[in-house]
Amino acid sequence: MDLNLGLLQFGWRDLIDILVVAFIIYRVIVLVKGTRAVSVFYGFLLLLVIYYFSGQFGLNTLHWLLANFLGSLFLVIIILFQRDIRKALAEMGAGRMFFRSRPELTILDELILSFVSMAHKRIGALVVIEKNTPLGDIAESGVELNSSFSKEILETIFYPNTPLHDGAVIIRGDKIIAAGCILPLAVGVKSNWDYGTRHRAAMGITEETDAIAIVVSEEQGKISVAIGGRLIPSLDEVRLRRVLTSAWEK
Repeated sequence: MDLNLGLLQFGWRDLIDILVVAFIIYRVIVLVKGTRAVSVFYGFLLLLVIYYFSGQFGLNTLHWLLANFLGSLFLVIIILFQRDIRKALAEMGAGRMFFRSRPELTILDELILSFVSMAHKRIGALVVIEKNTPLGDIAESGVELNSSFSKEILETIFYPNTPLHDGAVIIRGDKIIAAGCILPLAVGVKSNWDYGTRHRAAMGITEETDAIAIVVSEEQGKISVAIGGRLIPSLDEVRLRRVLTSAWEK
């Protein structure tokens, strides 16, 4: 009888409420999938399990320490997930939380030719392609160009000893909006002689935004792509096209 009463009280507002919450949880899972936030989340769950069993088995000191640590749960979540929360809020503000837009692919062929050419000539480069998260604050750290994209302009910017060759180029649509930009460096990257400052910067900007970053190593003449804070190294022209096309359409 209580079950029937509960079903009668379940209305369309409750259904909408459940669907909205389920959709938000799903979108959050999609946003953090494949990021370090997943590992942190698992570690947090492990602490909760240890907290529970320490109380059950009378491990009073451990239980007390964990109780004080978990007492400020809201603050703990902000500290642990601050970068991921910032990224999620930025993507929500850009509309990616609920709707996805597909950027134009008009310059993809010329962009790939540029990277292959610079890799062959051992010209170091770092290019960031803006997707849904605006990169205006990053662009402001460099020199504003607002130039139509061309292979020649990109190679000129990164030619050794030119004023802007050390920074990053920001591309929005079919335009180079800024050059010589300073990017945040990835933290906690394992030491690797193949990864220089450009690689760490590429991983850093893609940790905080949904941008795509491409690096050309001047020492080895290799092309790498950073997506979601992860680096895909040593790409030839065919693999580079496949990776960029897939990342651009997501």
